[in-house]
Amino acid sequence: GICFTGTFEANGAGSALSRAQVFARGQYPALGRFNLATNEPDAPDATVRVRGLGLRISTPDGQQWRMAMIDAPFFAVSTPQAFYGLLRASASKDPDAMKTFAGAHPEIAAFGAWAKTAPWTGSYAEERFNSLDSFIFTDASGADHAVRWSLLPAAQPVPVSPEDLAKRGPDYLEQEITQRVHGGPQHWTLAVTVANPGDPTADPTKAWPPDRRTVDVGTLTVQQIEPEPDGPCRDINFDPTVLPTGIHTSDDPFPAARSAA
Repeated sequence: GICFTGTFEANGAGSALSRAQVFARGQYPALGRFNLATNEPDAPDATVRVRGLGLRISTPDGQQWRMAMIDAPFFAVSTPQAFYGLLRASASKDPDAMKTFAGAHPEIAAFGAWAKTAPWTGSYAEERFNSLDSFIFTDASGADHAVRWSLLPAAQPVPVSPEDLAKRGPDYLEQEITQRVHGGPQHWTLAVTVANPGDPTADPTKAWPPDRRTVDVGTLTVQQIEPEPDGPCRDINFDPTVLPTGIHTSDDPFPAARSAA
């Protein structure tokens, strides 16, 4: 992973969904981390299918909005218990462990299909990052809105094969984003998707239909890449239960499990 600093500029549109100050029109300091979704610190870029982004936005009222996103459009399994089982199966010396696990958790098939067919990119700046987990926004009138959100890149994604990525070096993504941001700030639009009644909020393997209302609430700008060993994100846990007034967790069990871990 690699740290970054920048800003989140709210356009004011999010205030219709949440009373959190972070959605009031203005600019707020942002701190984050691009990462490969693996517990192996020396894993080469081309061996890790999922990429992530941790983000912290701070507001003058002393509150923080922390989030943890990945580039997959939905999660691999539907419960924290199943995720634990997936980790156990992937580390098992039993050659049939993953096959057995998949048989007991058929929801993983969709994620597997995405992993095999979705294009790879050669830059963190070209990735769309998704919350996957559902949260509740509370507006000024006290009404609740179930939401998920995504960061949509301004940079045009350019597909690259894992083989070509491997030829660029084991830490190419870290080097590329450093050079790219040095050449100019990188931008993402923060898009909040609002659930319809009956849309599943407790299961991140179930994507919501594409016709759901989406509100662009602002822009994340990555202005500077920071060193990992002693940078400003080193001692931060991007715990998705650290939320400002106006946002709280839903019945999705994953944020609490991540926080506990």
